[in-house]
Amino acid sequence: MRLANILNLGVKELRSLLRDPIMLVLIAYTFTVAIYSAAAALPETLNNAAIGIVDEDHSALSRRIVGAFYPPYFSTPRMITPAQMDTGLDEGSLTFALDIPPHFQRDVLAGRKPDIQLNVDATRVSQAFTGAGYIQTIIDTEATAFLRRYRAVAVPQVDLALRMRFNPNLNKSWFGSVVELINQVTLLSIILTGAALIREREHGTIEHLLVMPVTPFEIMASKIWSMALVVLVATAVSLLVVVHGLIGTPIRGSVALFLAGALANLFSTTALGIMLATLARSMPQFALLTILVIMPLEILSGGSTPRESMPQIVQAIMLLAPTTHFVALAQAILFRGAGFDVVWPHFAALIGIGTVLSGLAMARFRKAIAEVD
Repeated sequence: MRLANILNLGVKELRSLLRDPIMLVLIAYTFTVAIYSAAAALPETLNNAAIGIVDEDHSALSRRIVGAFYPPYFSTPRMITPAQMDTGLDEGSLTFALDIPPHFQRDVLAGRKPDIQLNVDATRVSQAFTGAGYIQTIIDTEATAFLRRYRAVAVPQVDLALRMRFNPNLNKSWFGSVVELINQVTLLSIILTGAALIREREHGTIEHLLVMPVTPFEIMASKIWSMALVVLVATAVSLLVVVHGLIGTPIRGSVALFLAGALANLFSTTALGIMLATLARSMPQFALLTILVIMPLEILSGGSTPRESMPQIVQAIMLLAPTTHFVALAQAILFRGAGFDVVWPHFAALIGIGTVLSGLAMARFRKAIAEVD
């Protein structure tokens, strides 16, 4: 092995990438627009949900409840009639329709516990479940505050002192931007390294490399370091400019330590990209294989859903995935300010997984080279 060959072949890959405008646009898009849009509109959050209210009571309590619905969770309530309630839900212009019955305030003051009908468009699944809970809390809070004027209300024996750590404003974009950045690092590292190998095959330049005094390891290593460098630089720029600068996500820990973790993750994902490229015969096949691999890596790694909420067998299997450890590492450093003494097990796991994947990729690459010969 000669380091000069690895360096020169890697520079060749960088020059090839610069001459590929589609890839350059893809890199720019995924580390800017994709991250910002994902952070600004997470599907599981409640944002400007459309609500219509039928006020059949026209009392001080009903008006108080109507006034409690305001942005950013809900849009300004539309005062509608019972007939318009069903029409709005059928047309999709309303997500929630609340019907406050006649004599509602009187029944509340009399202690009769009246019912309020809430109709929900359940086709909007994420907002339906979250919004129903919000509406229940709003109505309970306003009714309790209203009752304090007229009669004593039982005071809870235990008072919950709630403190939100690491995200005191519950700003969904802080969490979403970091998760999307992690997803894009995984996606681009696999695509760029795999595409670099398939591009050699489709252009017929792999045969030229075989007659040169270079080894298969030098060819593979050059593709890995060059594409990893591109992703690492894009990650650093995106973290500082888009995530921290544009979105405003605070960075609690060391940026250098996070980038070191990203590099350890790239050690695994770039090798995975090479291995997938050796299994595919063309770029369309590689794209299909990438989809099959990327989806579980992103969905089951703990970024979108806590791993504790998953079945035990899924938790065990995903410990073999590099993204599981990268998500835990990144969140610990960026959100909680963790140091190396806390995240070193994830570094060790990433290096171990990367070593195994690199060995498998090297074996597959040698086999692919032999088939070309």
